[in-house]
Amino acid sequence: MIILACILLLSGSGMLRAQAVVSVDPQSVCGPVKPMNAGNNGPTERIMESYRALRVPYARTHDTALGEEYGGHCIDINQVFPDWNADVNSPKSYDFTNSDVVLKNIQAAGTKVFYRLGQSIEHQTKKYGIYPPKNYKKWAKICEHIILHYNEGWADGYRLGIDYWEIWNEPDLDDPDDRWKTDPRTWGGTQEQFDELYVVTAKHLKKCFPDLKIGGPAFANPRKYGPAFLDYVKEKDAPLDFFSHHMYHRKPWRIVEDVRVIRDMLDEKGFAQTESILNEWNYNKSWEEAPYFYSRRIRPTVKAAAFIAAVMCACQDAPLDMLMYYDLRPNTSWCGPWAPFYYEPRPPYWSFYYWAELADYGTVVRSGCDTGNIYTCAAASADGKHIRLLVARYHDDDNHNTSREITLGLPAGWQVTGLRVTDSLGDDRRPAPAATLTMESNAIALFELENNTNK
Repeated sequence: MIILACILLLSGSGMLRAQAVVSVDPQSVCGPVKPMNAGNNGPTERIMESYRALRVPYARTHDTALGEEYGGHCIDINQVFPDWNADVNSPKSYDFTNSDVVLKNIQAAGTKVFYRLGQSIEHQTKKYGIYPPKNYKKWAKICEHIILHYNEGWADGYRLGIDYWEIWNEPDLDDPDDRWKTDPRTWGGTQEQFDELYVVTAKHLKKCFPDLKIGGPAFANPRKYGPAFLDYVKEKDAPLDFFSHHMYHRKPWRIVEDVRVIRDMLDEKGFAQTESILNEWNYNKSWEEAPYFYSRRIRPTVKAAAFIAAVMCACQDAPLDMLMYYDLRPNTSWCGPWAPFYYEPRPPYWSFYYWAELADYGTVVRSGCDTGNIYTCAAASADGKHIRLLVARYHDDDNHNTSREITLGLPAGWQVTGLRVTDSLGDDRRPAPAATLTMESNAIALFELENNTNK
């Protein structure tokens, strides 16, 4: 085992200069590379090739109906089943047209669908789909027929093999004592009403499709509302194959803290086998930023790229099963990887690309650095002779603009054969391979390592 260290070296001028040492231990296997590079929403034709290159493992279909990119009128229950009084068993009652295009594009990109059953957020004054359905059992049967269409070919459908089916999104976004009374955005009923809807739907779907993963509910405040929800689900003996939750922040350690608390909560409530999925996250400094909108300005930048890579690395080592970035939907303030309207990749694109390079190798080996604000993840090839090492240096403080020398501590026989860097000097630069790299306060680097011992 290589001891991780951060050492101080004397510079030529006699002044102290901090040098960070990133160590890699190829013999210490930590498990598979987890799907930390999943996201919300799939490609449109305009970004199909660049999206495909990211090898996104899963695309969650949430807020897909918003905006013009996917044509609107899709995915949401009230769009797919527009007339509540219609016959739930008749193919004529459903409008799958635009949703079909969305899902086929996801499949064409080599990505799996993570289907959100429910409604997109409604910011407008009049709400259309966020109130509790008149009949929970009928709502569950509508969901059943959506699954039949996409997995079993019903109503001129498909056999896409979608395994994750999520019930609703953020039923707890608005506090019952505050905005929920006057302007709910995601759920217009009480928490007790939602808990009942979940149980009725989850039981019905699991009975119809026992091999599928049924879960949810994509809580905005999982620490506050999760315990009561879990107690009710357990009391009613309803399935919860995965527990989805959201977290927007500017500090990677704060996101990891939430992840650990939620895993402990699931275990303590008797859901040790339930997957924990953080399926909305992004850089966010504050929810009250008008008129400057600092976070919106940051999300397309190198700083956001460093933040994204840092969170991926940190959550790889945390008790989390999947990360799903919000949002890969183009032309939104939440989409970091592509520029609006002309769709050119921006710095955060390379965070996802570099992680896909790790996933291609597949097996995580131990790496790290005890210097703060430096995050790492290393993956070994199947033959064990090649390693890809992702290093992210992230600082939220914009006044911290000091570069730092990063040196790799490699075992005998290992050398650097390739290097890719995204920083203020450019996206995906290819400097000469070296075991030492000067990194800016916010930057990401992907090292290619090779073992020449047996050559």
